[in-house]
Amino acid sequence: MRDRLRQRPGPQRGQLTGPNPTDRGKKGSKIHLIVDRQGLPLSIGISAANLHDSQALIPLVRGIPPIRSRRGPRRRRPGKLYGDKGYDYRHLRRWLASRGIRHRLARKGIESSRRLGRHRWVVERTVSWLSGCRRLHRRYERKPEHFLAFTAIAATLICHRRLTK
Repeated sequence: MRDRLRQRPGPQRGQLTGPNPTDRGKKGSKIHLIVDRQGLPLSIGISAANLHDSQALIPLVRGIPPIRSRRGPRRRRPGKLYGDKGYDYRHLRRWLASRGIRHRLARKGIESSRRLGRHRWVVERTVSWLSGCRRLHRRYERKPEHFLAFTAIAATLICHRRLTK
């Protein structure tokens, strides 16, 4: 059929896909999130499945929009940032400290991730809300801009549902 229409086979997957280290090397994408205490998404990003989580932290923090506070000017950064052992790197700790963001990152080989579980479940709940959207459960789009747009629409719906309760 392709020969008759003079179409050449394109890439099997779109951009920003890579071999997933936990799923037999199948190509896939990863959704990165920063959420507030209630689980509302503040910043969203996508990457290939084989990209380490620590490489997505700086663009996510820079992508946080200004947040209106009850008093004073709008806040452009969170007061405190929690993260698991995947974010335990000296350059990330320095970068967060230089921006005035207090960090609570579990240290490799020193601390267990159990103490972060009190805060981490909020992010995991938001990820489960996103995975409940059929369009995000499996990536159908080849262009990363389209996949990011559908992710942003799902995050907007999550915010709408949470704020109208």
